[in-house]
Amino acid sequence: MSESLGSGPDPTPPRVPSQATAPTRPPAPATALRQRLAELRGPSVAPVPLDARALAALAANPGCRRRALLDGAGVNKAALATALGSPSAFGQSQFAFMRGNAFEARVKADGGTELMRLLYERMGAGAGCEPPVPGGTLVPDLAAAGPEGRAARTALALREATAAGAWTLLDHPMLALEVAGSPAYLEPDAVVVHPDGHWSVVEIKSFPMIDDSADAAKVGAAARQAAVYVLALERVAAKVPDARVGHTVLLVCPKDFSNLPAASVVDVRKQRSVTRRQLERLTRLEDLAAALPEGTTFDVERPAEELAAAVESVDAAYAPECLAACELAFHCREKARAAGAVEALGRGVRGELGGLTTIGEVLAAAEGAAGDPADPAVAALRRAAALRAEALAGAPAGERALC
Repeated sequence: MSESLGSGPDPTPPRVPSQATAPTRPPAPATALRQRLAELRGPSVAPVPLDARALAALAANPGCRRRALLDGAGVNKAALATALGSPSAFGQSQFAFMRGNAFEARVKADGGTELMRLLYERMGAGAGCEPPVPGGTLVPDLAAAGPEGRAARTALALREATAAGAWTLLDHPMLALEVAGSPAYLEPDAVVVHPDGHWSVVEIKSFPMIDDSADAAKVGAAARQAAVYVLALERVAAKVPDARVGHTVLLVCPKDFSNLPAASVVDVRKQRSVTRRQLERLTRLEDLAAALPEGTTFDVERPAEELAAAVESVDAAYAPECLAACELAFHCREKARAAGAVEALGRGVRGELGGLTTIGEVLAAAEGAAGDPADPAVAALRRAAALRAEALAGAPAGERALC
């Protein structure tokens, strides 16, 4: 008699796969991305960390996939530019760096007494808050292992300071901000926690403040940099009860041409909104890396021809403003000029020319040899060319020769 279903031992026990035939799990997405980025910069090359200045420059030109990928991978763009034969003059001199460090140390001396005085003088204490007293400001220890550990320690210190309701100075805290799907670790000069739970970013710069006014371009760059810190702080504040991040930052600079500190309050709401919008537009690093040809690397030990091909495999969005913000600007400018790209003339000109992408197309459209007459850019070029021809026709022969 046959046995009923479900009774007795199974005559065909399930086969247990051996270790050799067991399926292997693919690496986690984050781990796979880190490995891919390490391959791009070179297996033995340490990554260059993103800072707020680089992020502000990246946000100002979100269409540049080349910079987004190189910065996200931690590639040393200065070394890469040198290897390509277009060394960059971009960067801070050693003298300016040392002078800035010395000034910052003076501002933060004695537990930040002078810094807190300037902050209270310019920003006030808040409703129901006593002003900071010399030596009464808390300065927590933010030391930890690695940037992730320091960011976690900073978040804990911010939470504790907010709960304590006391003036607290965080000296060089570490903040994390997601950029193109990858975390970037940022280090502001200082963050002050007010007794009422208000958090203020402090930027210390070495350029002078003359008669309570500083160079507008430098203040603008500092505001864009501080806006990145504000965005990163907001991410932490969202998890801390009663915490709020101020949209005004304290800018501390040398007074006139002395080493005495002076301060002003800078509203960064506009820069914060623009930076957040631009960072959200960045293509994710996984997509940029996946679009590269197999074997692409930016390791500066590779031959120059191979490096040039790797760099050109990633689209760039050159503009003259890049010369003040990117180490690869000279290389990209040379390529843009060689291709006759109108981007080399500036973003304003590029925007006015519409679908005309090269200088050759612009000249042909102006001469009537190409282009759609219904295109507003083409029509404007032809009107300008006609006006110039009329002016030349009416000018004396000597002036026509000069033109």
